[in-house]
Amino acid sequence: MEKPESAAPIYRYTASNRNDFELATGGDHIDDISDHIEKHIGEIHMVFHELISDQVHIDVHWVKPREERPFHTFVTSGMSDKAMNTPEDVIDCDYAEISICLPASWKISEEDFKDENNYWPIRWLKQIARFPHEYNTWVGYGHTIPNGNPAEPFAPNTQLNTMVLLPTIVFNEDFHSLKLANKTIDFYSLIPLYSEEVNVKIKKGVEALFDGFDKHAVTDILELNRPNTAKRKKLFGLF
Repeated sequence: MEKPESAAPIYRYTASNRNDFELATGGDHIDDISDHIEKHIGEIHMVFHELISDQVHIDVHWVKPREERPFHTFVTSGMSDKAMNTPEDVIDCDYAEISICLPASWKISEEDFKDENNYWPIRWLKQIARFPHEYNTWVGYGHTIPNGNPAEPFAPNTQLNTMVLLPTIVFNEDFHSLKLANKTIDFYSLIPLYSEEVNVKIKKGVEALFDGFDKHAVTDILELNRPNTAKRKKLFGLF
């Protein structure tokens, strides 16, 4: 574990840290999560079910674009079947699910997903949902997960290379958590970042990104070539 300037710890994981394969079946709260999605986002068009699951059974719920929300939304269920291994000083953050929003023009079909350029956001959704259980750790507000070390672009047509977990801003605050009889599930959105934005987050904390996000209207909806909110413009060739 490392301590960057922002005092937020950086954890490094390797294959040696990974738990052995553990077959998981079903989803304990899939109906509750489905109801939560349909109440706050919209009708679920399809659920992508896993055939073989390690640690937890991750399903991905797909809500198609509609007039008031002209983008695709994908939300996991199953990540919250097990508690994450949160530090002692982190209270009531043991259970989570995650989402990602894609433009209406994104290619989505079984055939399209054979192309990694189309599938990578869904792959990352599933990978991060399983990650805390594979490595006996946790993920939550402001956590970043890079695409390798050093981080490389998610796809050839973008320079975005790291995911950050944040509460959604395109859905109302009631979607942020689901209170059940035995647990509260927090919902986070995955927002891809550029290297320069990750550096700002490491040095100053995740809140330092928000002014840039507001200025450039960065939301949950993935834009492959959105403005880099942390990249300074050149001025007279001096910077």
